[in-house]
Amino acid sequence: MAVSQQPKTAVSQQPGMAVSQQPASNQQLIVPLEGVRNFSTGLCGCLSSPCAMIGTCCFLPCMMCRLADRMGECCCMPYCVHCYCFGCLIPMRTKVRTMGGIRGTICQDCLASCFCCPCVICQLSREMDNMGL
Repeated sequence: MAVSQQPKTAVSQQPGMAVSQQPASNQQLIVPLEGVRNFSTGLCGCLSSPCAMIGTCCFLPCMMCRLADRMGECCCMPYCVHCYCFGCLIPMRTKVRTMGGIRGTICQDCLASCFCCPCVICQLSREMDNMGL
């Protein structure tokens, strides 16, 4: 049984259409870097920033919008992401970790956001204060 070589030009099913070469892609693969440090304050360090703690306890939606705005995102982003509270915190926490070179995983971000939502909001606020954002 002989194997024949296919021609270099592939003909599509539609008459009059031939593809001779795929367009070249100039996109580069971006590889995430490992973080080089931990969060500057712990997840349960809410008392180290009383203003953030009171803001989170009394004005949760406003605090989340303020965090999104400080990150350079639309301040309405917390309302647009499914599962209001922790649903938008996962990408927010991941973004702060990436911007600050902080160690961690998306799984850790998800668990912290699901089970300690107010603590994550306070921690993000403190971390952004420390990063100068």
